[in-house]
Amino acid sequence: MTESYHSELGLRHKVVRLIFGIIWGVTARPLPRSVGRRYKRLLLRMFGAKVSKYVQVYSSAKIYYPRNLVMEGRSTIGPDTTIYNVDIITIKDGAVVSQGAHLCTASHDISDPNNHLISAPIVLEERSWVAADAFVGMGVRIGQGAVVGARAAVFKDVEAWTVVGGNPAKVIKKRVMKESCCEIEK
Repeated sequence: MTESYHSELGLRHKVVRLIFGIIWGVTARPLPRSVGRRYKRLLLRMFGAKVSKYVQVYSSAKIYYPRNLVMEGRSTIGPDTTIYNVDIITIKDGAVVSQGAHLCTASHDISDPNNHLISAPIVLEERSWVAADAFVGMGVRIGQGAVVGARAAVFKDVEAWTVVGGNPAKVIKKRVMKESCCEIEK
């Protein structure tokens, strides 16, 4: 790591990350899977995250900087995920980040001799799904209802209601929802 990397984020940023990491590691991480939902939401809020009442964050999730996390509605961050949110990550209502997935909002400017840190936000629209072990890069928007297949690597926006897979991710097909057998007639 270069000296410029350390100076770009500032001391306060590093101290907050350190304190959050220790508290999460000691008090939330040991909890079995999805136990302690309210406590984890409270802890995230205490460190600046904007999380709704019904979100689910698994204990083994690694969240870099809570202040840059927005979770709406009934969204989920699954087990063993990495949320590297140097920039804002927004996970909208009903969106799911499955086990082992990695959301990464930062990189380094490879055209800069000093490799300065660069970042751009990630948005997961309503009902989107980032499947197991997938990678979503900086500046990407996953459209409403879209699916990023297992182990996919996404570096460009994904259109709504499409399924992508591979590295780099390519469109596999449109996502079409079946009608529910159990909907109540009005």
